[in-house]
Amino acid sequence: MIEPNLPAPFSAYVHVPFCLRRCGYCDFNTYTGSFGSGADRGSYAETVLKEIDFSKGTLRSESLQPLSSIFFGGGTPSLLPPEHIGMIIERLKQTFSLSTNAEVTLEANPDTVDLGYLEQIQKAGVNRISMGMQSAVPTVLKTLDRTHNPENVIQAASWSKQLGLSFSVDLIYGAPAETIEQWQKTLESAIALEPGHISAYSLILEPGTALYRKVEKNQLPAVQDDDMADKYELADQILTEAGYHWYELSNFARTKEDRSIHNQAYWNGAFWWGYGPGAHSYLDGVRWWNVKHPAKYRDLLLENQDPRAGQESLTIAQRNFEELMLRLRTAQGYVVSQALVEEPSVAGALADLVAQGYIREQKQAVGSKLVTLTLTGRLMADYVTRVLADVLIADEL
Repeated sequence: MIEPNLPAPFSAYVHVPFCLRRCGYCDFNTYTGSFGSGADRGSYAETVLKEIDFSKGTLRSESLQPLSSIFFGGGTPSLLPPEHIGMIIERLKQTFSLSTNAEVTLEANPDTVDLGYLEQIQKAGVNRISMGMQSAVPTVLKTLDRTHNPENVIQAASWSKQLGLSFSVDLIYGAPAETIEQWQKTLESAIALEPGHISAYSLILEPGTALYRKVEKNQLPAVQDDDMADKYELADQILTEAGYHWYELSNFARTKEDRSIHNQAYWNGAFWWGYGPGAHSYLDGVRWWNVKHPAKYRDLLLENQDPRAGQESLTIAQRNFEELMLRLRTAQGYVVSQALVEEPSVAGALADLVAQGYIREQKQAVGSKLVTLTLTGRLMADYVTRVLADVLIADEL
């Protein structure tokens, strides 16, 4: 039995590996085909229920706080029938219970939802929609191999507001040949939807994806670092002026209540169980991941076997590094203890980063220092993390 420190904050991620079409930039564990009973859109929920039951037998539920969030990601979770979404939520609720203000998020493709679908998933327990908008510019959507109709994003936002669902949009900047003007149009279009939350992710060209191959063959222009930086700075400017505030490098919210509870669980080091093929989990220093293929995932659970493909136990140094890396990504920052602040190597590194304009320091009452990234520092977050890790984390990673 896994016995995490008591009581542990806990979240659930449910991976839905099905899509109507695979986007050219996507390297997630997704499939456009079906693999028979228990591994297709019509029966997949039954297999997830089996993993929930498996997790119940592996965890001591009394060692965990009630679930603060459930996140249906993918893939395209909105391809699942509402009643199946409800079955999974109910089983998680029965197994671990939900906190009073639990956030239950469903990622959605705007072409796969209508008012009736949103009404049904709301009744099933979903209270937050994360819409894959990506861009408001048809040519950019075509480059990304996104097939949704931009008008449907507007309609989905309207329906969500009508129902009182929390609504977030996901954007991607840096697509090959995307102009700064096109990115500005996307930002302004997203703001016009009046979502409480906007995520703005930089495009990462992953090897093996269709978009990566096109760039490698010079069929599309390569993405330039300076262009990405300009677009991030523009996003920060426009979103801030519109009343959104960054709380993590790629995430902006109007109020604290609009922030994603689920994503904050990751950044704050909470525990989570990832259900579904290829899903990752983390509990008390142990990280594991499930087999990737939906059919193999189904077969193992039908045989009452562990669906994990592998796991690792993090060292203290690795856990400290991840805490540093994740906290630095957030507006809440990272606290350096008084004992470390007084170390010459630490003091020197902090002074250098302040002089370079990458961080701000704020003295705390107990002599510690709160370190937060400046706008320029956000663009150099990986560098800042490496510099601080070298002086703050003594053990080898």
